[in-house]
Amino acid sequence: MSTGSGAPSAPAPTAPTTPTSRKSSMFGSLKVRNYRLFFAGQVVSNIGTWMQRIAQDWLVLGLTGSATAVGVTTALQFLPMLLFGLYGGVLVDRLNKRRALLVTQTSMALTGIALAMLTLSGHVQVWHVYLAAFAVGLATVVDNPARQSFVSEMVGPDQLQNAVSLNSANFQSARLVGPAVAGLMITGVGTGWAFLFNGLSFVAPIVGLLLMRARDLYVVERAPRGKGQLREGLHYVAGRPDLIWTIVLIGFVGTFGFNFPVYLSAFADDVFHAGAGSYSAFNTLMAVGSLVGALLAARRGTARMRVMIAAAIAFGTLEVVAATAPSLWLFALFMVPIGMFGMTVNVTGNTTVQMGTDPAMRGRVMSLYMMVFMGGSPIGAPIAGWITDAYGVRAGLAVGGAIAATAAIGIGLVLARVGNLRVSVGWHRGHPRVRFVPRESERMATVA
Repeated sequence: MSTGSGAPSAPAPTAPTTPTSRKSSMFGSLKVRNYRLFFAGQVVSNIGTWMQRIAQDWLVLGLTGSATAVGVTTALQFLPMLLFGLYGGVLVDRLNKRRALLVTQTSMALTGIALAMLTLSGHVQVWHVYLAAFAVGLATVVDNPARQSFVSEMVGPDQLQNAVSLNSANFQSARLVGPAVAGLMITGVGTGWAFLFNGLSFVAPIVGLLLMRARDLYVVERAPRGKGQLREGLHYVAGRPDLIWTIVLIGFVGTFGFNFPVYLSAFADDVFHAGAGSYSAFNTLMAVGSLVGALLAARRGTARMRVMIAAAIAFGTLEVVAATAPSLWLFALFMVPIGMFGMTVNVTGNTTVQMGTDPAMRGRVMSLYMMVFMGGSPIGAPIAGWITDAYGVRAGLAVGGAIAATAAIGIGLVLARVGNLRVSVGWHRGHPRVRFVPRESERMATVA
């Protein structure tokens, strides 16, 4: 990325960064001025995003009375990522990322305001919500990989893992506030005002981007326009088993385990016969756990595959158990650990991919990562909605969790076999510990 007339404040990263084992300050990346501006803008915008998510799901459920319709809305929002995500990554590697973000954030603001006007005027129909969700999805095709890869240009390689974790903490902190405010706003004045808040909330990140100092950004060489760049990105990932298996696991978890707009709205409305306030409470409690998971990741010195696999197994298993919860409050309590382990999977996978990727390829690789994680929703959300309508939401949640946990176990066993590892179960400082250890070490110990 061009940094303007001034010299960069630090040398440009030119090679993949290997995580170190030391723990860093939990908020170390906030010392960087440009990242502080970005972080502050995202706080406001993320609150608006969560308010719109709650309002959008509740509006569709009210207009149609169908969990499948909620699933279709979610699918339409993520369908563009599935269809065009890889091309978005190619564009991001070519473009000035700050300027690209100004365009995408503005377009999403206008979409939120348009949906607010339709709702407040009483003319909103379900196809309007579908169209708005698809429009936001189109902007996300560029916005998501641009935001992900722009982090490294703001903070550099040394603070990258911390910044990625804080971005997730930022999003989950907003998830604590957004659903609560949305629940009050929906019951008090209606969904239209939540949409309006979301549209206006994009002013904060836009102003933050405009106030950044171009000379302080780390220089990353942009890919020139040319043929075969998409194929080049796929070949790059194909030659990196660490990236492939991370993306495969994220794909299973994202497609089948993260269909919460379908599950939580149906649990609130159909199972426990509660209102929008309970739906917001479920999201808020999940955000508490997600925030804990993100902050723990910010202090973690490494992003390890075994942590992600163990978290994915726990995440899926807890979903299966939560599906059987007999009361609203017990189900609500399960949202905390589900959120924590789900966020551990997400942050660890994101950090592993970003820190293991050459900066010149980061846009394309991150677009593939996000395409698999978010683009799985057009497949998973309608399936979850269909199972929910046909067999009940308890069956839908249990099936999604079982698939996520089974995939994690399978990938863990494959990696153990490929790496000539075995599972070691034991105790460490009074706590149970499960590890993968080399078989060669075991044989040598036996011989000795």
